[in-house]
Amino acid sequence: MTTLESKSDTATSTPTVLTPFRLGPNELKNRMVVAPLTRSRADEGTDVPGALVRDYYAQRAGFGLILTEGSQISPVGKGYPRTSGIYSPEQVTGWRAITEEVHARGGHIYLQLWHVGRLSHPDYLNGETPVAPSAIPAGPPDKSYDGGFHPFVTPRALETAEIPGLVADYRKAAQNARDAGFDGVEIHGANGYLLEQFLLTGSNARTDEYGGSLENRLRLPLEVTRAVLEVWEPERVGYRISPTGSAAQIGDEHLEATYTRLLEELSALGLGYVHVAEFGPTRGESLPERTLLPLVRRTFGGAVMANGGFHDLRGANWIIERGHADLVSFGSASIANPDLPERFRHGAPLNAPDRATFYQGEERGYTDYPLLD
Repeated sequence: MTTLESKSDTATSTPTVLTPFRLGPNELKNRMVVAPLTRSRADEGTDVPGALVRDYYAQRAGFGLILTEGSQISPVGKGYPRTSGIYSPEQVTGWRAITEEVHARGGHIYLQLWHVGRLSHPDYLNGETPVAPSAIPAGPPDKSYDGGFHPFVTPRALETAEIPGLVADYRKAAQNARDAGFDGVEIHGANGYLLEQFLLTGSNARTDEYGGSLENRLRLPLEVTRAVLEVWEPERVGYRISPTGSAAQIGDEHLEATYTRLLEELSALGLGYVHVAEFGPTRGESLPERTLLPLVRRTFGGAVMANGGFHDLRGANWIIERGHADLVSFGSASIANPDLPERFRHGAPLNAPDRATFYQGEERGYTDYPLLD
């Protein structure tokens, strides 16, 4: 079963974000997705997602699909405090309790596989230097999630001989996600993190087979994707991109050509969806000024998920109704409104998000937002 077939499910009527959607083998109750959101609530010291994280995701089981926070595939993939991992048996056990609770409430949940690369800091790596494709620092000081300022350090360029081990870490993390009971996985190839660092010329100055030509810069993202596909069926795998703007001064000399080729390769592998993050003002009844969504739709054969700036029903419905995307992921709106699909369905007012608690705190600003009666 392919996601191309699933697009015909609502051919007789105009779909909205509240319309069901079949994503591979998963029958989603609506087209609303909880975006992957770092919330820094894992257990300190072990990066195990505990009971508080379980409650957070269980509250959002009414969404068609939940994408977890980015979960580091190894200790060196970590970039912020108290982010959940997916490399230890204890972390797998913690995630299993979460998937079981989400499934008991009728939801679907994918895990996002994450490695931050040069956007880390020795403070999060037991004093080790962050790794990257090249020894190019990310840029000016970045405000870390714990409220302090960490100037980016110059990363250590990965040796060619180290890369097979990195790919193996992704494969093992994908297997761990399967063992934890997830419905699928999303590969994080966006937002200035490791796989995008290898892809784009602004952060990759390598002269071996992983740098230089576009074919070489595509090598690691595609090797990682193929490793994940050794564990998961293609229709249960997504890939996140941020083609029109990434973090920490990353860029590319031929952006459209780079992403066209990447999308062609991902489409040929049969991935279930591509998740397109394009940030800017609130989305309304128009495409953002800088967008590659039409290119994504033309080039990629699976489902398209749009992300960035969606805060209300009108804007989300518009992009679905015009055929630019099949699914919409919500960030701050899903933080403040765990029952957002019901609020949309009933035209109810929305809670306002408390940005001061996005990346710190416990229950406050995490599991204590009021629900509809």
